[in-house]
Amino acid sequence: MKDEVKIFAGNSNRPLAEAISRYVGVPLGRAEVGRFSDGEVQVEIRDNVRGGDVFVIQSTCTPTNDNLMELLLMLDALKRASAQRITAVIPYYGYARQDRKVAPRVPISAKLVADLITTAGASRVLTVDLHAGQIQGFFNVPVDNVYATPPLLQYLREKLAGRPTTVIAPDAGGVERARAFAKRLEANLAIIDKRRVRPNEVAEMQIIGEIDGRIAVIVDDLVDTAGTLCAAAEAVRRAGGPLVIAAATHAVLSGPAIERLAASALDEIVVTDTIPLRPEAARLAKLRVLSVAPLLGEAIRRTHEEDSISSLFV
Repeated sequence: MKDEVKIFAGNSNRPLAEAISRYVGVPLGRAEVGRFSDGEVQVEIRDNVRGGDVFVIQSTCTPTNDNLMELLLMLDALKRASAQRITAVIPYYGYARQDRKVAPRVPISAKLVADLITTAGASRVLTVDLHAGQIQGFFNVPVDNVYATPPLLQYLREKLAGRPTTVIAPDAGGVERARAFAKRLEANLAIIDKRRVRPNEVAEMQIIGEIDGRIAVIVDDLVDTAGTLCAAAEAVRRAGGPLVIAAATHAVLSGPAIERLAASALDEIVVTDTIPLRPEAARLAKLRVLSVAPLLGEAIRRTHEEDSISSLFV
């Protein structure tokens, strides 16, 4: 790659940033990201970036506000250091679920975060599996929303080995994603219809599709508290699924998620490393983590060399 490319990383997902750096063949730039004594974020870029093509890798995961502030200040520092182009590489885009008004007098947080990132200095954004695709339109700069489908599909193909399989969407919003997986795995498609009696409490689940005697793969973009996923797995098991696998891009795993997954009917949970796992999550025997470093590394390489990345949108 050309000498002027620079890759920097915040503190949110250092192992992923290092793996991307190795794939691209460019060492991570020297950046000090720390705290002042009162807790304010302190950023200092130690490398010359004038006229360079700069990529900043930072997931805005928990602690979301700290990681977001680190990203904004790094972007601002690079802009003021006269970098020619700054790409914010955000493997996990926090606040993405607040993408519309669901009640009176509530913010559209995903749009506000997009404005902050653009104002801070991002020339373009590279992210993985946005919760809602329309968030790309919240930015006034180019956005590449790549999908973690390639590593997930490769693993599932090896795992399933051609056995009869049904791919399941855990709700109506996930049908498009599940259909794409089912097509590429040559599997059947099923949908779970869930009825809620009140927020965060699912009263009833009905499966629309063939499950009995077939391996079930429940696909989603993220696993947060895992309540819906575990309830879906239990419904699939009751419907006769001999093996139940969950595949998701982002392992948010907040609140009681670890305990729920450990006690669930799921045989395996496959996620990616867009979010670093907490120690207790890393100890969960059912959890399998795949890396998106080659995917993001290739996107970075092609962006820098002005090549098309459309083939990465599997």
